Amino acid sequence: MLEKELKEKILHFQENEITEHFIYKHLAKKAKGKNKEILKRIGNDELRHYNEWKKFTGEDVKPRKLFILKYLLIAKIFGLTFSLKLMEKGERNAEKAYREIAKLYPEAEKIIDDEEKHEKILLDMIEEEKINYVSSMVLGLNDALVELTGALAGFTFALQKTLLIGVVGLITGIAASLSMASSEYLAKKAEEFDKPLKASFYTGLSYILAVLMLVFPFFILANPFVALAISLIFAILIIFIFTFFISVVKERDFKKLFLEMAIISMGIAGISFAIGWFIKAFMNIGIE
Repeated sequence: MLEKELKEKILHFQENEITEHFIYKHLAKKAKGKNKEILKRIGNDELRHYNEWKKFTGEDVKPRKLFILKYLLIAKIFGLTFSLKLMEKGERNAEKAYREIAKLYPEAEKIIDDEEKHEKILLDMIEEEKINYVSSMVLGLNDALVELTGALAGFTFALQKTLLIGVVGLITGIAASLSMASSEYLAKKAEEFDKPLKASFYTGLSYILAVLMLVFPFFILANPFVALAISLIFAILIIFIFTFFISVVKERDFKKLFLEMAIISMGIAGISFAIGWFIKAFMNIGIE
């Protein structure tokens, strides 16, 4: 007979396995080609793991429906790769508990190894077009955040009229997004990249979306300094979301990525604000 605490742990493992089985099953229905087969295969593995854990407890467990809905929604919004990598990250957090069980029941080691190695290999085989263009999206977002936060900070002190700052920032951002997109196209074409036009599209799109979000406060607020503060908060929010996405998909250190991008963007904004102040105060250039 299993001890109560140990049985509860294994029942929790069962619940995870059957829940993930249904997640993979639902995702496989909407996938095509190679991805469909990989998702089916992992889903079947999860069901097998569930039945193997069941041998220890002798009980059936129901899946967590809200958890299933959560990851299906994440997959719809952020893509298949992000959703599955995020779920896999959660599994790694349970590794210690798995290992404790394996010490008592060596036969459980096979399930754990299957989770850690086999599924990771299969997940890495999943193909998703947007992931191939992550570097282009990074380029667009990074440039938009660094250049436009700096430009808006400089414009704010030099001009001090919210609507004017918003219009100038929008024009600057659109022009810069077209420039970045064309530069990315030429760079990818020179590298003989398979789809340079699509890469340039992702660069331009990520740039223009960041531009629209950053200039928005200047079109609805009267105080330019409050508008700038909100714009910088939006910039930090964009950095947070995007670096989290990259850290999950590319399995990189989120904290390092976030701090690096935030420090660069806010640092450039600070320097540009100082330049705007200098122009306003010492060169007597501005709009009254």
